[in-house]
Amino acid sequence: MYLFNPILKIIMKKILVPTDFSIYAESALRVAASLAKKHNGEIYLLHMLGLPMDLMSDSDTVPDSFGGGSAGGPPEAMFFMKMAHKRFQEVLSSDFLEGITVHETIQNYRVFEGIIDTAHKNDVDLIVMGSQGASGAKEMIIGSNTEKVVRTSDVPVLVIKKEDETFDINDMVIPCEFTDEYKDSFMKSITFANDINAKTHLLMVNTPNKFTTTAEAEERMNNFIQGTGLKNYTLNIYNDISIEKGILNFSNTVKADIIAMSTHGRKGLSHFFNGSLSEDLVNHAKRPVITFKM
Repeated sequence: MYLFNPILKIIMKKILVPTDFSIYAESALRVAASLAKKHNGEIYLLHMLGLPMDLMSDSDTVPDSFGGGSAGGPPEAMFFMKMAHKRFQEVLSSDFLEGITVHETIQNYRVFEGIIDTAHKNDVDLIVMGSQGASGAKEMIIGSNTEKVVRTSDVPVLVIKKEDETFDINDMVIPCEFTDEYKDSFMKSITFANDINAKTHLLMVNTPNKFTTTAEAEERMNNFIQGTGLKNYTLNIYNDISIEKGILNFSNTVKADIIAMSTHGRKGLSHFFNGSLSEDLVNHAKRPVITFKM
């Protein structure tokens, strides 16, 4: 039986927000600001230049922040850096950031690699990203940067799809297989729910090729949650043609505000052939998704 640690909390003191200055990035920043104010946190606002390396000399590097690092560099690189700095200043003047410490950071990695590197370097607790999602050939061939971050990050990733300044979450869906490998990520999910005072809807999806009787499912779920300290929750078994469809359709039914997913972090051929349910949901869900590494 899993013994719940009552002092376990999801720390949200350092929040990383990657930005391309789009409306989706602004939506993520608004949510991050709301969380930072509630948890007395600070924000690391990151922009990736994406410049070809031949524009950067061997001795000149992109500064870690506009307050330090090398001031030199090829004219083309300096032009884009100054443009980014101007956009940063416009963002930082936003009313919703008032009173929050915001660190400006600029790098020239590939986007998803730079996000992971910045998260580790600054020991951030949460990554908040805006996403439009991806579908069809684009999703299969290149995917979205958000999808790649979800796949590789060992830091929780919160993906925002629309503007939500207050980020008031009342109902959270937690899909799960309710087996031992999900224990740690499950506990992070319910701890996050407790921190934001959300009701949790625990969900097992039945599909035609992976069918479990109601009695078996209920027994597995009840055994799984013993000792977890769950209070405000419901147990749900939902039948659908696929697990992804079941999660999306059930979330619509209960009018969920957010979906909490566990992610395997598959890479390479394993990811190509097996796919990742968390990444698919990040692309296809219309509501926020938060992922925790298993």
